[in-house]
Amino acid sequence: MTKSARRIAFIGTGNMNEAVMAGALAGGFDADDVVATSRREQRGTQLREKYGVATMTSNPDAVAGAETVVLGVKPYQLDDVLEEIGPHLADGAVVVSLAVGRSTISLEEHLPDGAAVVRVMPNTPAMVGAGMHAVTPGAHCDDDQLARAKTLLAASGDVITVAEKDHDAVTAVSGSGPAYLFYLADAMIEAGVLLGLQRDVAHRLAVQTIVGAGTMLAESGESPVQLREKVSSPGGTTITALAELDQRAVRAAMVAAMKACHDKSAAMG
Repeated sequence: MTKSARRIAFIGTGNMNEAVMAGALAGGFDADDVVATSRREQRGTQLREKYGVATMTSNPDAVAGAETVVLGVKPYQLDDVLEEIGPHLADGAVVVSLAVGRSTISLEEHLPDGAAVVRVMPNTPAMVGAGMHAVTPGAHCDDDQLARAKTLLAASGDVITVAEKDHDAVTAVSGSGPAYLFYLADAMIEAGVLLGLQRDVAHRLAVQTIVGAGTMLAESGESPVQLREKVSSPGGTTITALAELDQRAVRAAMVAAMKACHDKSAAMG
């Protein structure tokens, strides 16, 4: 038996919804239980060939009979999509929204009375089974419906339940977080090339260093400060590099960038 004997509808197939769908399929969900919608036939063909899922252009047809509906559309499209699918939702269906800045209350306002919703802030590493999903249930979401949503998300990474008020901060830390690390990786690779390394060598060194450091941080039980100190010998190369970062206010810039991300998320709500 697969992890799901239910029909799961993915409405919209942008990067985030595809990441969650791909992670779920890689984590053991059956493609026969999944339907995805796309406004473009060409995109639907790509998804069928890549994942083996059913695709269609009609959102109402996709949600009919589905027990879990995952919304991956843009925030400005969300109200129209909710009102489009609302009359076609199955009894007991749970609507899972990946939209940035949209509260559970704002979702419920565009669905039939008593509809169950779950607000999620995922991130793109779900594509490789290493996502981080922060979830908040709506007022009408019962324990079984929340568990259904969390089980789906857990197939592609870690899941944590957070208060609604914390979603903008979650967006700043983990939702947008992968982009910060990709930005850092790119800088490390460029520096390696500047210092005389071949690009493929610099890429391999930087990527494995980030993967290895992340694994240490996840598994060692030690704080980032403790782990950093283990690399930073007095008067050595690492402490010299870190002093240069502090001199250039990299830490302050990072905090400011995440604050800007938080504020943008709040404004979108």
